[in-house]
Amino acid sequence: MKAVRDPLTEAFFTYLEGERNASPRTLTAYRHALAEFRAFRPDLTWRAARAGDFRAFLLELMKRERARSYTRLTFSALRSFYKFLSERKNLPVNVLKSVSIPKAGKRLPTFLTLKQVADLLAAPGNAPVEKQAPAWAPARDTAIIELFYSTGIRLAELASLNVSDIDPYSETLRVIGKGSKERVCPVGGPALEAISKYRHAARVQSGPLFLNKSRRRMSARSIWMGMKKYIRQTGLPATTSPHKLRHSFATHLLDNGADLRSLQTLLGHASLSTTQIYTHVTTERLQKVYKASHPRA
Repeated sequence: MKAVRDPLTEAFFTYLEGERNASPRTLTAYRHALAEFRAFRPDLTWRAARAGDFRAFLLELMKRERARSYTRLTFSALRSFYKFLSERKNLPVNVLKSVSIPKAGKRLPTFLTLKQVADLLAAPGNAPVEKQAPAWAPARDTAIIELFYSTGIRLAELASLNVSDIDPYSETLRVIGKGSKERVCPVGGPALEAISKYRHAARVQSGPLFLNKSRRRMSARSIWMGMKKYIRQTGLPATTSPHKLRHSFATHLLDNGADLRSLQTLLGHASLSTTQIYTHVTTERLQKVYKASHPRA
């Protein structure tokens, strides 16, 4: 059976991709969210749906025991869609404004210890080079891990880097983050040295910074799959990821006296409240140290 064309959702995803620079992952999640509501109420058009229909949908998700994070992401997609309809497609009332959803549960970010980070950084140099991999692959992978930990940038941000984004003289990196927002991040000496060694070994002069064996830009997935190999090699938790290196970057900075506003800028967070979750992590660690060390704790 041929799928029915939906001009409103097509316009919405064109807007997300073209104007909002949404990631492929966000586009996939939003498509799934809209499709799930349509499957719940196939008899309704988007313009005919009312707040009560979305409350019933929310109740259905709760009956299915979906995680709060899943429910919130689903309604975030629906709210963005209806905001788009009210602003761009002459929808008179945004019916989702009156629909309340469960608050997100507080989930503290996990991070690596300094020793775990050091083990991961050393892993590419200690691993045998795969037969089909270029000789410079270990130098590239070391540079990738060094850059993740040195700057705290996201996986997609690292994958999109070009040689011209790095300024070794000012020791900075130009990053294009979410919503095409540009920020400048300082880069540590070890990361700059690792990048220089990789570029020299791979003869990377311009264009994409990190190359695959075909000398094309590495995809985010390829970078992640490569890191998984080193995570297994060093015996780190299976949950270790590029994003955990971002958490480690933030936590270690706060542990050593960085202020929240500076950290917000470095991470590219739009809101300080997003950055503040790291203070809970460091406070929790301080409490453990205090209880373990103070004679009258």
